[in-house]
Amino acid sequence: MGYYDDHSQNRYRERRGGRSGIFIASLVGAILGALLVMISLPALSDRGILPYKLETSQNGAETEDRDQGQDNTNMETRQISYDVETDTTAAVEKAAEAVVGITNIQSSGFWSDDTGTEQEAGTGSGVIYKKEGGKAFVVTNHHVIEGASKLEVSLTDGTKVPAKLLGSDMWTDLAVLSIEDTHVKKVAEFGNSDSLKMGEPVMAIGNPLGPTFSGSVTQGIISGLKRTIPVDINQDGVIDWQSDVLQTDAAINPGNSGGALINMAGQVVGINSMKISQEAVEGIGLSIPINSAKPIINDLESYGSVKRPYLGVDLRSVDEIPAYYQEQALKLPHDINYGAAIRQVVPGSPADVAGLKELDVIVELDGSKINDVIELRKHLYQEKKVGEQMKVTFYRNGDKQEATVKLASEDMQ
Repeated sequence: MGYYDDHSQNRYRERRGGRSGIFIASLVGAILGALLVMISLPALSDRGILPYKLETSQNGAETEDRDQGQDNTNMETRQISYDVETDTTAAVEKAAEAVVGITNIQSSGFWSDDTGTEQEAGTGSGVIYKKEGGKAFVVTNHHVIEGASKLEVSLTDGTKVPAKLLGSDMWTDLAVLSIEDTHVKKVAEFGNSDSLKMGEPVMAIGNPLGPTFSGSVTQGIISGLKRTIPVDINQDGVIDWQSDVLQTDAAINPGNSGGALINMAGQVVGINSMKISQEAVEGIGLSIPINSAKPIINDLESYGSVKRPYLGVDLRSVDEIPAYYQEQALKLPHDINYGAAIRQVVPGSPADVAGLKELDVIVELDGSKINDVIELRKHLYQEKKVGEQMKVTFYRNGDKQEATVKLASEDMQ
């Protein structure tokens, strides 16, 4: 006869009731979990989180179909489109057709240009900046057209037309050509190079390495403003001029010369001129600021040359002259080791009329110190105009003197 009491019976009921509660809770949790999985799978699949999809088989069961190259004809596909029109593409579209190729054709005759054959001597780029009177006008570099017996312009549509050289200037490395405007559809718009800022994005358009890469576009930034680059005009090893240029890291290669440097508004802010090409140097391209180029372009188009003031002297920088000759020939004071020494005066020139002579050493112009020949030329070409007067301070036989020169243009001599 077993032992029984109310306390034992109650404990049995509690254990039995506890197991039933756990079973029911587990069943409800399993059902809810299955529902959540069924709801979540399509969303995860749409997001690309699951590498497979679930399909229903003939018997109604769900089967796994992993993405291993099967023909998933029932899967939804989405095509993503985006707008490729940007400030960059708009700027290029505005300016690109105005940038042309230029071919320098030279005679290869031995004795005379008249008896020789002609062949391509080099290629470059140019910018159409104006249409007027049935003509289109193209600016390029002096070194692109130098020595040419004929010039040919290649438009962006492949049309080739003969070009006429209107004028060229070796000091600024600029030249202007004209062509018939029959096939010309666009002209470039000049911007304001004085408003450029360091780091501003720019693009170079031109024909690097010739026709094969015509119309190439490279992008960069303004890396430097008002850079000064020494130039040896006559290739005699002596620096004749200091070119003021813009620096950019937009790729500029042979054939880009004369092409356009444009801003994000599609305006020409520079005429690409050169790059520094050394083994240890990368990304230094140089461009002539358009604000400096515009007066030169206008003179070349109108007169065939640049109307610069003319002094009429042959000069040499004092710092290039040995100290012995500075003292014995020029008779300069010991504390004067700068200036521009006159080697020759052209008869009838403004310098001759003002009384300047051989061995005079110019040390000031209009009260500004002149250290060398380059500074003298910069003052004369950039600060003065034809017809103006210029005060010249110089040393003669050790004595400091002054003279006033009335400047003329070279073609007036």
